[in-house]
Amino acid sequence: MVFWIAIVIIGCFVAWGALMPEQLAASAGALFDLMIQKMGWFYLLTMFGILVFAFVLAFGKYGSIKLGDDDDEPEYSLLPWFAMLFSTGMGIGLVFWGAAEPLSHYLAPPESVMGGTTEAARIAMRYSFFHWGLHPWAIYTIVGLILAYHQFRKGRKGLISATFYPLLKERVNGPIGKGIDVLAIIATAFGVATSLGLGALQINGGLSAMFGLPVTSSSQVWIIAIVTVLFMGSTLTGLDRGIKLLSTMNLMIAFLLLLFVFTVGPTSFIMDALTNTMGSYVQNLIGMSLRLTPFSQNSWIGNWTLFYWAWWIAWAPFVGTFIARVSRGRTIKEFVLGVLIVPSLLGFLWFSVFGGTGLFMELMQDVPLAAAAAEDVTSVLFMLLGQLPLGQLASGIATLLVVVFFVTSADSATFVLGMMSQRGDQNPKALIKLTWGILQSTVAIVLLLSGGLSGLQTASIVTSLPFALIIIGMCAALLRSLREEDRHRKKLERKRRKKLDELIEDM
Repeated sequence: MVFWIAIVIIGCFVAWGALMPEQLAASAGALFDLMIQKMGWFYLLTMFGILVFAFVLAFGKYGSIKLGDDDDEPEYSLLPWFAMLFSTGMGIGLVFWGAAEPLSHYLAPPESVMGGTTEAARIAMRYSFFHWGLHPWAIYTIVGLILAYHQFRKGRKGLISATFYPLLKERVNGPIGKGIDVLAIIATAFGVATSLGLGALQINGGLSAMFGLPVTSSSQVWIIAIVTVLFMGSTLTGLDRGIKLLSTMNLMIAFLLLLFVFTVGPTSFIMDALTNTMGSYVQNLIGMSLRLTPFSQNSWIGNWTLFYWAWWIAWAPFVGTFIARVSRGRTIKEFVLGVLIVPSLLGFLWFSVFGGTGLFMELMQDVPLAAAAAEDVTSVLFMLLGQLPLGQLASGIATLLVVVFFVTSADSATFVLGMMSQRGDQNPKALIKLTWGILQSTVAIVLLLSGGLSGLQTASIVTSLPFALIIIGMCAALLRSLREEDRHRKKLERKRRKKLDELIEDM
């Protein structure tokens, strides 16, 4: 039932976009504006609260609880585990925005700072760290942790609805639970389609820079179609051979590209930017987390921060489900620190290398990268690489990186959507995964044709609000379950102490 309801709803959206793309774009845009104006405060408070909740779980009294039985060991070693976290979480987005976002903020910064100044460059780096750092990984951490806890420690199905058992009991198997799972599937499908659309735009930009392929909607549709065939082949090979192998390879390619730019680029400037921005980020974290502009009515927060928060929330059921699937046997503290801290640090390094290099070229060498970002964000990375030695080779590696990120993200998404629509089955049927693979690529194509980049962004905002409410409910249910487990553990300890005292007395 969940599978067919979700298929029908998403299919209706695809038909709407295919038959009336202008009407879809106008309706989604109006809803986007309404949600940003009325619910911006809700997104900020939710994301900040979840970040605080993650640290409380890691360093509180529940941190030693295992996501599984007490004697379970982790299924994957650290390197493959981190590789799958990074590739699934936001790989395409980092490549797409790594240089383009700091340069975009440099021309149009927040906080009433004049664009094109050194202060604008500093704030541009800080907000790039903010948008891709602890907050997004906190949302992934919490959703993944809750799913892993219920699935591996409590023996429940790997479904979003199953995490509500402490609150709803058997009602999770009824219409309420099915409604929750349908919402999770829809949020996942549109969140992933957003990233697939961004990936197609970036691949098109790379092929344009290297071979002159025109940057058009038809080119992007063909790119999505070809890469769909690739990730379908990976999907059918299974989790251990497909996603694990590609994720590890992806991490290696990303590291080589990062090391290349770091080495041949302005190394000292990059390290200075990383150090300075890290300090500024930590110092201003709370202020940025709760910043709105009610007095000036500036739209910057809505166009950037709120879009990102909605995008991460829409991605949360997908990434959380996948992270939970590969994290059995880790303690809550180990899980939180591994998922929250390590990928955030890698993201900081990525933005320092690519964003820092871009700003160095803009400020010190008069390379017009910021103007290029304002005109076409997909061209910035390849324009930057073209200024370096072996730039053509580096552009080819970057394009390959986006392709493999595209494959791993889509591959993981089909796996997760298959799990969600097959009652939490950890090995969903191939036909179900193929169906979801074709459908999510179709959604990405419809979003691109109906609104381009703005259409992709709007879809994330619209589908995220109801799931944000679900995440809050999941947190409440987890707390109740952890407290019940803690009371049960203390009760058993009292019984054991009592028996021990009785044995001592008998002796």
